[in-house]
Amino acid sequence: MPDDQAPVPDVDRLARSMLSLHGGHHDHDERPAGSDRAGGARAGLASKSRDFANDPQRAAAVAEATRADRERYLSSGLLPVHCRFCHVTVTVRRLGPGHTAVQWNTQAAQRCAYFTEVRESGGDTARARACPKLSDSIEHAAAEGYLDHPDDPD
Repeated sequence: MPDDQAPVPDVDRLARSMLSLHGGHHDHDERPAGSDRAGGARAGLASKSRDFANDPQRAAAVAEATRADRERYLSSGLLPVHCRFCHVTVTVRRLGPGHTAVQWNTQAAQRCAYFTEVRESGGDTARARACPKLSDSIEHAAAEGYLDHPDDPD
């Protein structure tokens, strides 16, 4: 029988066999509501890390380290790139050959000529893949070596 005419499996039979093999989803180890989980995490949260509620100094240090990690993750390696067409500036990080991450700010998204055209034609800029003029500017910056990361091999 050709693949496009294969019989449709009986979904109910398949589900019953999976339930008999794996059991229901509700049969896992559940804790009563309000119980404190191991590690000090508050009840009801899915956190796997401790909250250090009994050690405010350590909690503050962990919170600061988390903030610094978040900031480093979101902004490390980002460089400003100026669009040579509409003169907006975005931040760009080179992730690898031919691949960059672009972070738009509100002002740049509002002033971008391409995005303005998309909005005026009734389109949604969130669905636009990229601004082709800005992409040209990014390619130009990469060709000049501006976006090269110090750790990138030549």
